[in-house]
Amino acid sequence: MDSLNRADGWHALPAEAPLDMPVQSLRGRPQRRAGGLPSRPVAPGLRRLLVIGGAVGLTLFAALEMSLVLNSGRPTVLEALVLVLFVVLFAWIALSFVSALCGFFRLIAGPDRRLGIAPDGPPPLPGTRTALLMPTYNEDPSRVMAGLQSIHASLVAAGAVDRFDIFILSDSTDPAAWIAEEAAFLDLRRRTGDDTHIFYRRRPKNTERKAGNISEWVRRFGGAYPQMLILDADSVMEADTILRLADAMERHEDVGLIQTLPIITGGSTLFARMQQFAGRVYGPLIAEGIAWWHGAEGNYWGHNAIIRTAAFASAAGLPELQGRKPWGGHIMSHDFIEAALMRRAGWAIHMVPWLRGSYEESPPSLMDLAVRDRRWCQGNLQHMAVLPARGLHWVSRLHLMTGIGSYITAPIWLFFLGTGILLSLQARFIRPEYFPAGPTLFPEWPTVDPVRAMWLFIGTMALLLAPKLMAWIALLFHRRDRVGCGGAFRTLVSILIETVLAGLLAPVTMLTQSSDVMSILMGRDSGWSAQRRDDGSMPFGQIVKLYWRHTVFGLVFGGIAWLVSPYLALWMSPVVLGLALAIPLAWLTARKDLGLGLKRLGLLLVPEETDTPRVLTQAVAFRQDRAAAPPLPGPDGLFSEAPLLDAHRRMLPSPRRPRQDPFDPTLLVGLAKLDEARDLREALAGLNRAELAAVLADATGVARLEALSASRATAA
Repeated sequence: MDSLNRADGWHALPAEAPLDMPVQSLRGRPQRRAGGLPSRPVAPGLRRLLVIGGAVGLTLFAALEMSLVLNSGRPTVLEALVLVLFVVLFAWIALSFVSALCGFFRLIAGPDRRLGIAPDGPPPLPGTRTALLMPTYNEDPSRVMAGLQSIHASLVAAGAVDRFDIFILSDSTDPAAWIAEEAAFLDLRRRTGDDTHIFYRRRPKNTERKAGNISEWVRRFGGAYPQMLILDADSVMEADTILRLADAMERHEDVGLIQTLPIITGGSTLFARMQQFAGRVYGPLIAEGIAWWHGAEGNYWGHNAIIRTAAFASAAGLPELQGRKPWGGHIMSHDFIEAALMRRAGWAIHMVPWLRGSYEESPPSLMDLAVRDRRWCQGNLQHMAVLPARGLHWVSRLHLMTGIGSYITAPIWLFFLGTGILLSLQARFIRPEYFPAGPTLFPEWPTVDPVRAMWLFIGTMALLLAPKLMAWIALLFHRRDRVGCGGAFRTLVSILIETVLAGLLAPVTMLTQSSDVMSILMGRDSGWSAQRRDDGSMPFGQIVKLYWRHTVFGLVFGGIAWLVSPYLALWMSPVVLGLALAIPLAWLTARKDLGLGLKRLGLLLVPEETDTPRVLTQAVAFRQDRAAAPPLPGPDGLFSEAPLLDAHRRMLPSPRRPRQDPFDPTLLVGLAKLDEARDLREALAGLNRAELAAVLADATGVARLEALSASRATAA
């Protein structure tokens, strides 16, 4: 309620500046902005021909070799199926390899200074205002506010804080998280001494999840901010990076979005440190490659990116997909779609992977990755409904297909392994037809060329692992990164450790993602759960419950392979071993002591640990300060802190309008339960989470809870 917020000068939100954000049609003709794309790099078509043509050439060669491996004259159905599956999987590897090869040469040559962004020197102050948006959903507010305080301190040090406003956009449904957020918001204003550039808003109904959270802000406040920079709950960015992004957006009127390459930091478990090391060493190589040939048709990863607000509002309003969940409904993986729609409208989408100062964190364990992957899998498979959308650039469609393929390849790989065993069974137990019907001079010998198969396998693995070697070689050309990773030798040892562990975990992830795809095909929705950030530990019994099927599948799979042929079992041993060891692998990689032990040995290091940027050290320090302070209050503590209760009342949503807004049945039930309660403790115990959230969002409900709190104090 803005009028209440401004009654005595205190306000949780600025004055509203509405901006229309129409829902886009996927079938209608899109409206395009006037003008071309002057920010597009030179000869993008030639770059794409080189990458895609190279991948096609490698795939055709591999397909020919595989057909020679299956040298049986007339291929059987199984042989044809194996060949098709192999070509699909190899094409994926070939495209990644050629793209990474381009990234290798870009890293050696140095940054391309895309969009005129200088990598050094003082950044110019932007002439317009930019909003920093932090969407949050049932997160630890101390962690969120520590990151924002660090960003704010960096902007203050750069003398640029007056050009930026920070918005905490809460979608939290847990009343404990919500009240703690409000307390942390007030504390953040107190710690920074800034109540004019830091704002907080909670949506009572989190319609469309994160995409709806952002679009609701655009429709209410977007008119006042030419740019918005989207953060995630674990995001931290340096002021230098933010200023360069804002300046580039101001200088290039055709640019709708600029995506940075977030560097993973802060990992302590073995799994998180593996992800962190891989992202820091291999990530720049991969990102440089795709940025080079994607050009102005880049992609959006949902956070740590700056967006032109007017472009987003006019082009990225997401429609609701037809059908039931999980295929229909609100779009979950919205970032790819938003980038595609903006590019469809004539806005350039760029990535600047060489621009440092953009950070995020990794899931701490394989189990946490699986939870996130399940949600992403459903969202990416939804992209099938968007692929036929009218007017999309073909590179944007390729982005969508890549997102789909990142999960579809798991069941394809599993199916490929299964057909390989069936093919071996056919060769062993089905009598071949040497002289088929019809006139013939020579018999048809059904043979498999083992030597050619071995070399094809070696070649495939070389393409798969070559980017890691290229990343290590590129690291040797950059002294700071090389020293920051522990030196050339330790980095190479770290690559070997990461490669072995990632190779063992790959079949576990394959089976999990295959199960996810099947559950989605069966119509099961993933829901929306908060993500763990720090602790990856889990009771061993729960890990067994999650991964015993992987173990059984691996043992059965290996047993079948052995019965068919010991040589086949040896061939399948990496997959079988990873699945058979799924439980101990999940348990060991979630441990902090192993991750920190390797860190002490100088292994799996990243430069941001050996020479930590100030914005990261401040974020950790602010988090520790908050941990040392009294814990943030929950609903039961709201009524014992008068300033918090007063602020909570001021931040309540507008009351229901009679005869216009529908009744909230959850609120009515909650209010009825309050009438039966004798004190605050009994009231809180009698309400479920949804009822308590509804009551706390209603002025009448807050008043009744306050009265119950007062009655308890009187009785005491």
